[in-house]
Amino acid sequence: MKVVQVPMDEHLLKAVNREARASRSTRAALIRAACHEYLRRLEERELDRRYVEGYRRRPEKLDWGTIGAKLAREVLPEEHWE
Repeated sequence: MKVVQVPMDEHLLKAVNREARASRSTRAALIRAACHEYLRRLEERELDRRYVEGYRRRPEKLDWGTIGAKLAREVLPEEHWE
């Protein structure tokens, strides 16, 4: 593992230290977890953007949505349709 120095203001550092203590973790572990979560969210947003862009380029035909809804009503319990 590489060591990285990250400057941060006093308020943020205190909050990070407080959370690390509360979660019985280390500051480094908390920062690593925050970075992982941030990158995961970026990837999720990119996948969502690509999904939407795909449907904009090639929209679903209205009939497919109607057929899908009919099939879902047959498969899912009735309480989902109230």
